Amino acid sequence: MISEFRIAIPDADVLDLRERLRRVRWPRQLPGGWERGVPVDYLRHVVERWLTYDWRTWETRLNTFPQYLTEIDGQTVHFLHVRSPEPDALPLLLTHGWPGSVAEFLEVLGPLTDPAAYGADPHDAFHVVAPSVPGHGFSVPLTDGWNHGRIARAWVELMHRLGYEQYGAQGGDTGSVVSPLVGQLAPANVVGVHINGGLAFPADVQSGDLVTDAERERLAAAERLRAVGTGYADLQGTRPQTVSFGLSDSPVGQLAWILEKFWEWTDPARALPEDAVDLDHLLTDVSIYWFTNTSATSANLYYENRRATDDLRPGVPTGVAVFPTDPAIRRVLDRRHNIVHWSEFTRGGHFAALEAPDLLVDDVRAFFRLIR
Repeated sequence: MISEFRIAIPDADVLDLRERLRRVRWPRQLPGGWERGVPVDYLRHVVERWLTYDWRTWETRLNTFPQYLTEIDGQTVHFLHVRSPEPDALPLLLTHGWPGSVAEFLEVLGPLTDPAAYGADPHDAFHVVAPSVPGHGFSVPLTDGWNHGRIARAWVELMHRLGYEQYGAQGGDTGSVVSPLVGQLAPANVVGVHINGGLAFPADVQSGDLVTDAERERLAAAERLRAVGTGYADLQGTRPQTVSFGLSDSPVGQLAWILEKFWEWTDPARALPEDAVDLDHLLTDVSIYWFTNTSATSANLYYENRRATDDLRPGVPTGVAVFPTDPAIRRVLDRRHNIVHWSEFTRGGHFAALEAPDLLVDDVRAFFRLIR
């Protein structure tokens, strides 16, 4: 059974958020800057913006796209289903990650579903299905343990339930793992997989794998990230419930937890998160986590994945888009994917759909053009 859904956050919840923002107890600033975490002065600035930010405007924008709920394997799954006006459009399954949401895709939904309206070739059109990962956004409550493999199985069932026998899959972050798993589970149905924004450290790199200066720089950046930027993953992967108390009770705590990742993972040429991503769009993402109270349930994915192995192996044709913060090395990824398309960009970052939607859309079109 599939039912229609519209986002409708109660007025009382919006007022409660503002009241909490006005009552924040600020910590003392430590010496230094971002290397110790989000600076107090910068977070004050973003909170001031959140106090004047209009959630209803963004709620209305999200609700312009058809949304639905269904139950798969005991779990409520929320998803956008945006059909193209082009009758021969290819269905495309989009998967977000943490700390993302389906709001990441607002800038790409139009160009992907109706390219002619954006001056592009109508033959590149897609019917887009964008689910909220279980435990994220409106895919709640979380029933029990959901890891990458179980999500992939649910996505295969979702596309079958929607009547799509042939489709593509695309994703970043969590989606960069789940999308290839969808291809492995349903190779007769998935025509190809396009990924970006993988954060997995390339642990099995050999000296001969590094053939370009860019790859050496990526590996060095990944080493730095592993040394100082993975504390959030250790906490969410070991004690997600404990972490959630502060994040569920304090919107400023939730904001800081997510904002730090936007600072660390966005285009390194941009000094601040708001230089890389529209600040109101970023606050929409954080607001979804706050209003749905999903700090614990989204963090739990890290816990589950520590106890599961994602056995990625070459399968369906795969395209890879590499943005400046992606630790992607072609020879390493060739061991796990059947790569037929590879692009490297000098603009954008981990949140490509937000930071460089034009580049991402063009690359998705170029890849699927090869295999339609």
